[in-house]
Amino acid sequence: MTVRLEGIPEKPRTAWSARFQESGLMWRALRRDRLAVLSLVIIAIFILGAVFAPWLAPYPDQGMGKANLKEKLDPPSSAHLLGTDDLGRDLLSRMILGSRPSLSIGLFVVGLAMLIGTPLGAIAGYFGGWIDQTIMRITDIFLSFPALLLAIAVSAALGASFFNAMLSITLAWWPWYTRLARAQTVSLKEQTFVEASRAIGVPGFTIIRRHIIPNVLTPALVQATMDIGSAILMGAALSFVGLGVQLPRPDWGNMLNVARLYFNDGPWFAVFPGLAILIVAMSFNLLGDGVRDVLDPQSRRTG
Repeated sequence: MTVRLEGIPEKPRTAWSARFQESGLMWRALRRDRLAVLSLVIIAIFILGAVFAPWLAPYPDQGMGKANLKEKLDPPSSAHLLGTDDLGRDLLSRMILGSRPSLSIGLFVVGLAMLIGTPLGAIAGYFGGWIDQTIMRITDIFLSFPALLLAIAVSAALGASFFNAMLSITLAWWPWYTRLARAQTVSLKEQTFVEASRAIGVPGFTIIRRHIIPNVLTPALVQATMDIGSAILMGAALSFVGLGVQLPRPDWGNMLNVARLYFNDGPWFAVFPGLAILIVAMSFNLLGDGVRDVLDPQSRRTG
């Protein structure tokens, strides 16, 4: 006799397909949040600017470090819309080209941290026992250090470079996604559709891949959207103290480090990179708030 259990997907990718089918509804709900849409537009402008930076920069050679001492610390003008820096280089070109590492470090760190932390948290929450204890104790070790302090220590040990800065921030960031995914998984594994899958002998890792991960991704993506701004700030902090992107390659953090020495003579040198960091970080945070409201079932019902 064949028994059909309700709630078990007939196709392996049913849970994933449901997520994609909901994306249209989520986008329509997100469009009602004007602040989130404005933040998304600002983020898109910065990302497009970073992608096409070599073509958008008015003086790409100066943007990459070529000095022009004849125009040292010139104020904003028609020739240099944002002024020049301590070596006479066009500040707008430096900022456009500097957006590449600044944005890349935020997107890379959060993406890799989520890619590492989410499966580990799902495995820990689903299997429990010694697997859970081992993963979570390692996670607690990393969480016992302040994220910025740990990133500085790791980056200093590995050596100052853009790649090492990204790696050090990722090491400080993945535990948060592990804890988030574990908490969600402990709740999900008691649900009927997971118990039904276990009852018919579906392997644990298949259940995690097919049922747990798709349901954990929603809160993880919301957290990731809000974390990108913080990761950009941390990357700028590492560059500011000399452990991130190295001069003459531009980065908003190392530009601020140099600009602090010339604030009285050329305040625009510090103001514009600082504004860029502020606007991008705030935009990601506001977008994350909008995404969280859209993905929260209660807020969606009451909205």
